[in-house]
Amino acid sequence: MSPTPNSRPELLNQLAVACLGAGIVTTVAVAQGQNPLTALGITLFSAIAAVMVGQVL
Repeated sequence: MSPTPNSRPELLNQLAVACLGAGIVTTVAVAQGQNPLTALGITLFSAIAAVMVGQVL
């Protein structure tokens, strides 16, 4: 039996929570001198990966 996909509002909620979590770490990294564009890319990748893992589990 395959898992059913989550609803769109649930996906958006998962993405928002993942972005907030990754954004906190990104803010600290930028404050310590990391390039903001690199930090933003890492944040987006982390958020998308977290949502993908959440869909599988």
